Amino acid sequence: MTNFLWSNFSRQTTSEVEIITSYWQQTPLFKNIPKRHVADLAEKMHLRTYQQDEWVFRSGDQGAGAIMVLDGAIRISARQTTLAELATGDFFGEIALAENDKRTADALCLKPCRLAFFLKQDLEEWIDIEPRLGNVFLLNLASTLAQRLHIANQLLAQLNLNES
Repeated sequence: MTNFLWSNFSRQTTSEVEIITSYWQQTPLFKNIPKRHVADLAEKMHLRTYQQDEWVFRSGDQGAGAIMVLDGAIRISARQTTLAELATGDFFGEIALAENDKRTADALCLKPCRLAFFLKQDLEEWIDIEPRLGNVFLLNLASTLAQRLHIANQLLAQLNLNES
């Protein structure tokens, strides 16, 4: 019999790891990375629950890693402008995996949320152990960031056309 007072209450169950693995595998960040490696990383990810109207982070907070929405909905905004509304299976904050910088937007829970945090420190440790796959991940990250930049450029160009 397990004594609940001494059990590791932060340890994820097998089904949680499978869910987290499945969601991350569906993202472009883990393209061409075998499931077992994604599962190894998923086991290290930190789970946290938030209430409706609770901030995940604010612009200017130190970034620590990327975040996967396991349940709930998140609004990403900057200067009172909504940039995105995210739901289960969406991820955000991936710039923090590439750069030690402050957050550039706000992330607010629109309803109760369960999130999985993929910390930069865990990524760096994994890259030391799996450098070839680490390179694949970093190329995927660069591609994802480039795609987001391309979309932002298109939106800015559209705004400039509308103002003219």
